Amino acid sequence: MSATMEPTLPSKLKAFFPSSSTPQGTTSLSIDQNYLIGLRGLLVFQSFLFVFFQTFLPAALPDSKNVDGPTYQVVLRKSFSVLFANEALIYSWIIFLSARTICLPYLANKTREVGASSIFRRGIRLWIPTFIAYSFAAAAFSTSSTDYISEFLASTGNISTIAPMRLRNFLLYFNSLFEIFWVNKRYASQAANDVFPSGTLWIVSVLFQQSYTVYITMIIVPNTRTSWRVKAMLAFIVAAFWVQSWAWYSVTGLIIADAVLNMDFQFRSLKGFKIGNFGIPVWPLYAIMVVTGFILQFAFISGKPSMRDNELYGHTALYDDGFLNENADLDQPMPRVDNYLIILGSILLIETFEWPRSVLRGGFFVSLGKRSFSK
Repeated sequence: MSATMEPTLPSKLKAFFPSSSTPQGTTSLSIDQNYLIGLRGLLVFQSFLFVFFQTFLPAALPDSKNVDGPTYQVVLRKSFSVLFANEALIYSWIIFLSARTICLPYLANKTREVGASSIFRRGIRLWIPTFIAYSFAAAAFSTSSTDYISEFLASTGNISTIAPMRLRNFLLYFNSLFEIFWVNKRYASQAANDVFPSGTLWIVSVLFQQSYTVYITMIIVPNTRTSWRVKAMLAFIVAAFWVQSWAWYSVTGLIIADAVLNMDFQFRSLKGFKIGNFGIPVWPLYAIMVVTGFILQFAFISGKPSMRDNELYGHTALYDDGFLNENADLDQPMPRVDNYLIILGSILLIETFEWPRSVLRGGFFVSLGKRSFSK
């Protein structure tokens, strides 16, 4: 189809999403994607802080069940931990980054072979490290008593975590491992998550489920006009937000990857908008997103913690009665607006400017990212 038949985007969007698509089989993928690995490495460091605090300083964590604690822990919870040990922000980043990266091979080489290869290998690449890590955890805590852990938690008043669950037989081990790749809701309630000492294995289930949301959505990239797929994915994001699905984050990762690889996002973002003779930069909007997200977090973690979860009720009750989510299970990991604003604004700044990518390409962050469970 000739370029003259390509529909145009509204003028304000045209600066960021050009009306022509990258021809199938070509690629604009940068050779150096280490900044994404470095960003993952930064999350590794934050994850370590979270697990350490949850074990030894539980009152220092946002959303902790240990509401009361030593003054220094409360101060940490309302300041340092909001930025660097915030569990909800950490796992939201991991889910977003997974979607941002798993689509890269296909977006860089839009052939059926590459797409099929990515989809086929996804389960294997997730299952093997999960099997190894989970098997070690199950063996370690099922062959000896965990009473000493329970006694430690009781003596320190830690109600934010539990002792690892012991598996009584092989059938429980097999079924719990199998369900990691089967469960599609109530992720944190699965047995495997209770066996794993940090209680964070549930995220594998989300990554696995959301992988196929990304794969099914990404196949439209070489087969639709840019204006159509941008509008379609934006509508998808809004719908996923309304039903409180993690696809809200995943499809955002996909559309940003598409914009970076196929729409010359960095150039258009730096260029901004032009109204008359005046150039309007857009990066302040990205910064406003980040600042707004952190203001919301500080407001409802440090200021009004009783209102922290109010936003979670403002979605449709998909699995209940079709009204608002009045019976939300607050023990489950859920996507939040504040985290979304922080992640979206931050990644747009990173994709726009070279200096944050240079920092993330540093050897320390990249080495941590390469050793993390991330695929």
